[in-house]
Amino acid sequence: MKTILITGATAGFGEAAARKFVGGGWNAIGTGRRGDRLKKLQEELGNVFLPLEIDMRDRDAVESLARLDSPWSEIDLLLNNAGLAPPMAELPDSDWDKIETVIDTNVSGLVALTRALLPKLIERKGQIINLSSVAATYPYKGGAVYGATKAFVRQFSLDLRCDLAGTGVRVTSVEPGMAETEFTIVRTGGDKAASEALYAGVNPMTAEDLADLFWWLANLAPHLNINTDELMPVNQSWGGFSVHREG
Repeated sequence: MKTILITGATAGFGEAAARKFVGGGWNAIGTGRRGDRLKKLQEELGNVFLPLEIDMRDRDAVESLARLDSPWSEIDLLLNNAGLAPPMAELPDSDWDKIETVIDTNVSGLVALTRALLPKLIERKGQIINLSSVAATYPYKGGAVYGATKAFVRQFSLDLRCDLAGTGVRVTSVEPGMAETEFTIVRTGGDKAASEALYAGVNPMTAEDLADLFWWLANLAPHLNINTDELMPVNQSWGGFSVHREG
């Protein structure tokens, strides 16, 4: 039986992925900060799901995931899903503590965990799926820090492929656009109305759509690697350039 380790499994893409992979016959390890949600998910999925309350900013706790007891130590797929965004304030008006939390979670925690698990992933010729975003490529006002962290994840994924050449380990950067999860509610400090307004009439992607993509990537022939996968709902596209005119 194969095993997936999913960070940020308490909601959204991570929670949907846990259901998808357990339903497909895998063991799943789920991490997150909200232990009550992880426990509830274990009650639903059973003993093939291991809940671990871990904050991605806690380096010791993150690196301990490389020292789990068997059979949980036999990790075949790392889904680096945990991440968040600061409020959409322009940088001069932003809160440093929130910025630091985003960088520590989206960048430092992801790198620390990936580095710790690489020996096992190389041994098992496993796979890494990193959650980036279309924000890594397309800028928007108020997205400087979040977009930069996701650009880091994208480039980290590509360069990691170079480091792992010849090992059989696959690495993919998944870069989604508008998907309706708790992401915007968390970003706005719990403003559900703002989230509903953002997605109204868009027919956005869902957490289940992304879980289906993760499952497809995991079940490709082992000699195939998808380097990057950018996806959006059909109703989302790009805006034009912003031009400021003097006088």
